[in-house]
Amino acid sequence: MTVLAQGVEGSNPLLNISIFGVFVVITLAIVVKVSRRATSGASDFYTAGGGFTGQQNGIAISGDYLSAASFLGIAGAIALNGYDGFLYSIGFLVAWLVALLLVAELLRNTGRFTMGDVLAFRMRQRPVRAAAATSTLAVSFFYLLAQMAGAGGLIALLLHVTSKTGQALVIAIVGAVMIAYVLIGGMRGTSWVQIIKAVLLIAGAGIMTLWVLGLSGFNLSALLGDAVARGGEAGQTLLNPGKQYGKTGLSKIDFLSLALALVLGTAGLPHILMRFYTVPSAKEARKSVVWAIWLIGLFYLFTLVLGYGAGALVGPDAIKKAPGAANSAAPLLAFELGGPVLLGIIAAVAFATILAVVAGLTITASASFAHDIYANVIKRGKVDGKDEEVKVARITAVVIGIVAILGGILANGQNIAFLVALAFAVAASANLPTILYSLFWKRFNTSGALWSIYGGLGITVVLIIFSPVVSGKPVDAATGRSPSMLQGVDFSWFPLDNPGLVSIPLSFLLGYLGTVLSKEIADPGKYAEMEVRALTGVGAEKATAH
Repeated sequence: MTVLAQGVEGSNPLLNISIFGVFVVITLAIVVKVSRRATSGASDFYTAGGGFTGQQNGIAISGDYLSAASFLGIAGAIALNGYDGFLYSIGFLVAWLVALLLVAELLRNTGRFTMGDVLAFRMRQRPVRAAAATSTLAVSFFYLLAQMAGAGGLIALLLHVTSKTGQALVIAIVGAVMIAYVLIGGMRGTSWVQIIKAVLLIAGAGIMTLWVLGLSGFNLSALLGDAVARGGEAGQTLLNPGKQYGKTGLSKIDFLSLALALVLGTAGLPHILMRFYTVPSAKEARKSVVWAIWLIGLFYLFTLVLGYGAGALVGPDAIKKAPGAANSAAPLLAFELGGPVLLGIIAAVAFATILAVVAGLTITASASFAHDIYANVIKRGKVDGKDEEVKVARITAVVIGIVAILGGILANGQNIAFLVALAFAVAASANLPTILYSLFWKRFNTSGALWSIYGGLGITVVLIIFSPVVSGKPVDAATGRSPSMLQGVDFSWFPLDNPGLVSIPLSFLLGYLGTVLSKEIADPGKYAEMEVRALTGVGAEKATAH
């Protein structure tokens, strides 16, 4: 997500930093204000005491879900690849239907804070909580790396910071602000940051969409025609499928694999799953997902206009030559429409996007460690006082923030898409099969859960390490560099960029084999109780401090 300033003559670093500063000051003030209403219990820190309405939580979910990759990446993909780029938007939106139909209400009824609560309901607590926490930390870590590195690239270039030391300082500042959000406000403060960010992002994208359509006489066909004409010979394929993924049979399979990971991964993303517990009832959880679907769907419709608008007004050649290539499409379009002022505002919105997402990831990871590993594995559920677990969560948030800062500095300039794809693939492979088996298969037991989580996690990581994403892609003649993460080496033997097509079915298979090959007999009474609770909400945990 390295973007623009070097490629946009006239961008104003002072204006940009002023807009960033105003956003940070306002959101920190709101976080401090809402934190005064908080109690000191674990429930309030992790899930805001279940005090959000379905509407508020739905807006917060959309703020948590629409990362900078959604805003910057998809608009660029559509600008350069047309129809194939818009398939990303469709995939992300369809993923929410999976979350709504399969996990939202059931998870809200059977858990309290984390995914580990759901698994531990009818299985041996310590091993499944440790496995769930390991998977949660893995997904959160790789997602955090992508967002932190993206923040460094975006802000450093907008402020004309070109040295590695300066960019490292920018990443550290972003990490410090993120830690402050989590420590001061917990889930309550983080949620309000996400709500503000969602409103800013959707409003900003909406204004740009209307602006672009207005220049085309509110005629979408005319806009598409302009994008095709501006693209020259390559533009003739913008409206047809296959420009990016239809060139070879392998590329079609690769796209199917990526789509499978994105569609199924959303329902297994821990920071999204945790948001279902911030509402007081399953009905409100269901309502929040419906709100999120409408808002996210509206935003992805905006990306269609923004992408083709960037192709028509900026042109694919200018986008490709910009420092962030495809990721620079939306900011370049903002500069084309409204000059340095609109560019600064849109850049601040992208910054807000990153901050909101990393804050959500940090609180999820810290909650998983403190609640699952510390309180239930190490202390065996015998925590001294209601504040001890929260203290551990706060310390964990600081540690995770520091690790994310260091990782973001190391990953700065690396292939960000690789890290995001890994997070989605791990979530789809390790988390989702285990959740679905636990909710819907009476015989599923602890061994099956461990095989599924650890097996899915291991397979995903191994396949990505030995994929062309990491090494082995040919050098691009235009840039003189290989698109792979590592240059000058080739140890790839797995042909697909994303392992979802292989790792997800294998994880389901491992969960099945681990269960049927184990001598452990699942408690049918526990499953019956869980089924009643999941489907009706009778006996569900209340989101109040214990």
